[in-house]
Amino acid sequence: MRVLLTTWGSRGDVEPLAGLAVALRELGAEARVCAPPDEEFAALLARAGVPLVPLGPTVHSVVAGPKPPTAEDAFRLAPELVAARFDTLTAAAEGCDALLATGLMPAGARDVAEKLGIHYVLACFHIAGLPSRHFRPGTRPGKPSPQDEADNRVLWEQDAQRVNVLYGEALNSHRAAIGLPPVDSVRDHVLTGRPWLAADATLCPSQGMTDLDLVQTGAWILPDDRPLPEELEAFLDAGAPPVYVGFGSMAAHAPKDIARVAIEASRAQGRRVLLARGWADLAPIDDADDCFVVGEVNQQALFRRVAVVVHHGGAGTTTTAARAGTPQVVIPRIADQPYWAGRVAELGIGSAHYGPTPAFDSLSAVLSTALTPETRARARAVAGTIRTDGATVAAKLLLEAVSTERPPVSV
Repeated sequence: MRVLLTTWGSRGDVEPLAGLAVALRELGAEARVCAPPDEEFAALLARAGVPLVPLGPTVHSVVAGPKPPTAEDAFRLAPELVAARFDTLTAAAEGCDALLATGLMPAGARDVAEKLGIHYVLACFHIAGLPSRHFRPGTRPGKPSPQDEADNRVLWEQDAQRVNVLYGEALNSHRAAIGLPPVDSVRDHVLTGRPWLAADATLCPSQGMTDLDLVQTGAWILPDDRPLPEELEAFLDAGAPPVYVGFGSMAAHAPKDIARVAIEASRAQGRRVLLARGWADLAPIDDADDCFVVGEVNQQALFRRVAVVVHHGGAGTTTTAARAGTPQVVIPRIADQPYWAGRVAELGIGSAHYGPTPAFDSLSAVLSTALTPETRARARAVAGTIRTDGATVAAKLLLEAVSTERPPVSV
């Protein structure tokens, strides 16, 4: 059996597919990943032994400019990605039995699967983008909803209209070119009636949260047995566990002066600091030996060695810190990050910092809470509930779906 996995988004969108590809391979299936051609993602997939088929522009070129991407950028990117999917996925999916898509609104993926007559699955890593009676949709480029609108069903319908404006013309023109009829709602077409949720049930409870027939598999975790660099080991061994501060591939969305504020707040708590350089290029503020900078390392091993993980609230980082039993401070900026910040606070495994750019006093307050013995005890307790077999569960579901009499799309 051959499976094509595809995404366009941050590392948090790519690494779970690598984990799923490894699980599929262990069950005897062949999997490849269509993803952005960023060097970091290519190296990640190469380490997992998973072939990469480049898709669209690099994410770094889109998000790592001096300013965050604008609405105009989004309206340019959307049709570009639709075209890239029709072109790249059509070739990459030849001979495949299934196509699984995730990441930034993968309009075009289901349509390629439909044309080729193979299974299509839409997977997501959180529930924030799924229509719900219980919460509002997130922000999206386009005409905003009226501020006084309180009906969630109306708000989600308006969200669907914004998706149509972003993707509809490009999607339906490409569908027409391959002999497929137009779709009325791009969002609902992409999601299908039965999307998969690749998130842990403790961190992301989903029962009753959407009217869709959601299949929750658990998080797709790529095992990482790499040793930590010797210099990092030496720093960790030289004192008490430090505060880790990292914003991954957030780049332009990282809070202003976050390195300075985090270092000063951590020092005020008597803690050393471990900065993850990331796409935001975090750097020390002085030459003191209580601060160390790392590049890309094994977070699964590292997070067990730190006192607190201060991060942006991506699904992957939140799950990795939770598995490690390490308290978290989440500083959400965009997309699903406020959701994960809320869950960390609700579970008592850390603190959430909302609002404007963190200042010394505000970050010190949430950091102080995360460093309490009570928070650490709670984080360790919750760690024991986090399942690690989500990728295997999903791989088996995919194999079972393809082995049965298959429908043209969705499983």
